[in-house]
Amino acid sequence: MTLYLPIAEMSVSVIVYVALGLSIGFLSGLFGVGGGFLLTPLLTFLGVPAAVAVATSSSHVVASSVSGAVTHYRRGNIDIKMGLVMLAGGLAGTYLGVSAVKVLRRAGYFDLTVAIIYVIFLGIVGTIIFVEGLSASRQPKATGGPVRKSGQHSWMEGLPFKMRFPRSKLYISVIPPIVIGTFIGCMSAIMGTGGGFVIIPAMIYLLRMPTGLVIGTTLFQVLFVSALATVLHAVENRTVDIVLALILIVGGVIGAQIGASVGEKLRGEHLRALLGAVILLVAARMAYDLVVPPADVFSLASMAGAR
Repeated sequence: MTLYLPIAEMSVSVIVYVALGLSIGFLSGLFGVGGGFLLTPLLTFLGVPAAVAVATSSSHVVASSVSGAVTHYRRGNIDIKMGLVMLAGGLAGTYLGVSAVKVLRRAGYFDLTVAIIYVIFLGIVGTIIFVEGLSASRQPKATGGPVRKSGQHSWMEGLPFKMRFPRSKLYISVIPPIVIGTFIGCMSAIMGTGGGFVIIPAMIYLLRMPTGLVIGTTLFQVLFVSALATVLHAVENRTVDIVLALILIVGGVIGAQIGASVGEKLRGEHLRALLGAVILLVAARMAYDLVVPPADVFSLASMAGAR
């Protein structure tokens, strides 16, 4: 069964794309990540234009973040004040990112830029996660770990514009959260990801937020940033393919449930090592496409000569 995608301007197999959504949902449930950083490259592998893949992935991130954000809000696991401060930077960064996409598309460099950014980010993040997962799996399980104090900071203590965040028990400058939010917003708009694989470590190791609040606050940030990115991509660039997004969401909902069930049976260290391996494989494939000449080479010069 085939279906025509009006924005991507291509006919696709519904079964293949439902299976793709199922796979992304499975990885999301298995590893506890949004999956957007894998969805965009996989869509481009299947022939979807990069701009459409990025914008449609943003809409998929919104759909996958809603239920999680609501659940964490009901459990009180969201620092609303911190989320709003980061969101201020995130919304600005999203607008800058969508504007950058528009400029790059006009110049004809968007596909190349997205591929290079993905290779760099996925290569670095995948290596870190893979090495950390392997190291943790080889070490004996500790009976107890060091307790991180939420108020411990170094260079951040000297920054101005400090604000209290009672829920996280922090008294820090608003500059780092705004900068992190701006970076995540820009990256989300350009790459079509929620940015959770970057924002979570930043909140834990830079802002020193309590781990119990990090996931919920991240989902709060990702939800609104990705929603704005989707709207701006639809209005400014007209690259959101709703038909494609619905197909992916159908498979994603089912896959997330299966992944969550499988993830409960595996150790966390093994999950991290496996996630790192998957990320490195995607990065390697994108790097391969960058250096290997395409099968069909088109030349404007030869077309001009033919006239």
